[in-house]
Amino acid sequence: MRQSEWIQRAYKVLPAGNFGNFESSVVICEAKGSRLWDADGNEYIDLLLASGPMILGHGHPEVVEVILEQIGKGTTFFANNPAGIELAEVICDAMACAEQVRFLSTGGEADMYAIRLARAFTGRDKIVKFEGGYHGMSSEAQMSLAPEKRVDFPNAVPDSAGIPAAVRQDVLIAPFNDSEVTASIIEAHASEIASVIVEPMQRCIPPQQGFLEFLRDICNQHDIVLIFDEVVTGFRLAYGGGQEYYGVVPDLCTLGKLIGGGFPLSAVAGRADIMSHFDKAKVGSDGFLMQVGTLSGNPMASVAGLKTLEIMRRPGQYEKLRQNGSAIQQHIHQSLNEFEIGHQIFGEMSQFDLIFADQIVNDYRDSQSGDATIMTRFLRELRKNRILKSPTKYYISLALTEEDLSQIGEAIRQSVKALVEVV
Repeated sequence: MRQSEWIQRAYKVLPAGNFGNFESSVVICEAKGSRLWDADGNEYIDLLLASGPMILGHGHPEVVEVILEQIGKGTTFFANNPAGIELAEVICDAMACAEQVRFLSTGGEADMYAIRLARAFTGRDKIVKFEGGYHGMSSEAQMSLAPEKRVDFPNAVPDSAGIPAAVRQDVLIAPFNDSEVTASIIEAHASEIASVIVEPMQRCIPPQQGFLEFLRDICNQHDIVLIFDEVVTGFRLAYGGGQEYYGVVPDLCTLGKLIGGGFPLSAVAGRADIMSHFDKAKVGSDGFLMQVGTLSGNPMASVAGLKTLEIMRRPGQYEKLRQNGSAIQQHIHQSLNEFEIGHQIFGEMSQFDLIFADQIVNDYRDSQSGDATIMTRFLRELRKNRILKSPTKYYISLALTEEDLSQIGEAIRQSVKALVEVV
């Protein structure tokens, strides 16, 4: 069946013709290694990576082997299983903050429960999040994720319909990388703040030197729970996540993507005294945080995650990942500089983004300063040149070959050249 027919069928049964994730104009039917094929048989190099989890590429033979072995033993039990317990041990060994782990299915769930844990632990209600920070789909998380209008900090702007107006009063918004403004917000509301939740690298914006350390210190001063949302950065920036890469340890972290090896799995991990609120026998009825999930810690995701993390532990993996990212960044710089197009690349080698502007990107508002028209055309040209990526990120995988990198470089150059020809 042609892709156009699949798209027509999708629009009849799916709102906006998609699953709510990627756009509806592409229907992917197959993936292998660094490549994807759509319903018309068009082949793409994958820089989307299913929004990050496929860091090894698609269908890695060692991951497929353990998945097929587990299928014969059972796919889910709604009970403890050896693979899930072992994966929790691996996470506790890897993440500096992790003394205990609770599994869930999605990163958004993990963020929601981390915030709820902080409230249960502190007895406070307010949270601080950063403008443009993504923490899932809960009402709190959908405050000032991508605000279309700018308001004064710490006022929150709901990004979704259906959020009760009362939620706004418990969410304080701060600008990422601005210690002075963030400190003023926290100091003004410290006795009411349960947690500060932050992506250690916000989307693709790295923390300025000292910013995460500042958050750690001010949270310590006021007994506020510091949460690192490591759904994206966990096991990607370094094996020990953003907390290892940047050298700052939170009280709780959330994980997803890589830990399930391409299957639905996420986790909250952190200090045992905070995690104890999942244990009614320890905290009693008033302090107990109920959490149940049909697929939480299921063995299929657990064996895939265990094998993925085992492969990531092997010598040279992170060096190769960064080399791949560096090569793509160099291609972008070379092509855009050749045609004298102003731009900024921001992020780390294993995950980064691009804007068409000369302004350094330190926060969400900076990231919105680029020329959106040029970006739209550039992304369209990349797709024509058979590169599939997110509108806002370049996800780098270990599956990329020298041939892939060369093809990506040529695709970037041809895409940039098309931009100039249009002008």
